[in-house]
Amino acid sequence: MPSKCTLVFLGIGFSVAMYTLIPHLHEIHSFADLKQYHRSYGEPFKLSDDFETSLEAFKTTSMWLYLSGFLLEYALSIDNLFVMLLVFKSFKISEHNERKILVWGVLGAMILRFVFVFLGSAAIKQFDWVLYAFGALLVFSGLKLAFEKEKEEEDPSEHFIMRMVKKVFRVSEVSDDRGRFFIKENGAWHVTVLFVVLLIIEFTDVIFAIDSVPAVFGITRDPYLVFFSNIFAILGLRSLYFLIGHGIDKFWALKYGLSLILMFIGFKMLFEGVFHEMGFNHLHNLLVILGLLGGSMTYSLLRPKS
Repeated sequence: MPSKCTLVFLGIGFSVAMYTLIPHLHEIHSFADLKQYHRSYGEPFKLSDDFETSLEAFKTTSMWLYLSGFLLEYALSIDNLFVMLLVFKSFKISEHNERKILVWGVLGAMILRFVFVFLGSAAIKQFDWVLYAFGALLVFSGLKLAFEKEKEEEDPSEHFIMRMVKKVFRVSEVSDDRGRFFIKENGAWHVTVLFVVLLIIEFTDVIFAIDSVPAVFGITRDPYLVFFSNIFAILGLRSLYFLIGHGIDKFWALKYGLSLILMFIGFKMLFEGVFHEMGFNHLHNLLVILGLLGGSMTYSLLRPKS
């Protein structure tokens, strides 16, 4: 278990690294640089007359914002586990091959998140209304998650990714593919079921990124904080899968906690001025996320479904 938890603790511990790295990432060397950053991203730290004091506030706030973003992204990734379990079960993937798919899936997800984060950041800087669109999307996603029916196992041959792949490639019918993505049969190359499952996992991550990346932008607009919080949450997802993956059905109320988190971040983006007047800050964000996540998981264990 300790080895499986390493990446999770690494993600949490990286908040200390962000404290040190963030001024260098943005090349902040003077009070003018700090003011420019504050104007560009509107982060909730106080500028004082003293540069060192302001820089300390900037680094401390960035550390907490990263941690909030990481925990939020990690929490939302849990919902992704439900889909992964159903996909692996539907396609009858062995545990050994699950590990291989998750490794390649994580690498692909990191590239996709990089694109999502920096396109989103560019859009927010160019168009103010994008934040309101993100907020509305999160509220809608939260409501949809709360009221959607439980996902059911489906016939693998009917999955639309399988149908799309069959139009482009030859798909091998051999069940024992020895963990390979490509195999040669009768002198012709075929893709294996593992390759199809990998595409499904990558497609699923794109769908989840549409919700999760805007959610972290609701915590901070700094693209570096959003990117690193996403990356470390994705790295920890593989560990999370093998820690609680097949026991995740116990946390039946978790989806309601996640839906409330999405709606909370969405309303916060839509009514940012109101939250600011109330004195809501980055520490309150963290407490709300932890409270809803921990509360829903605890309730699931105290009131298990029959």
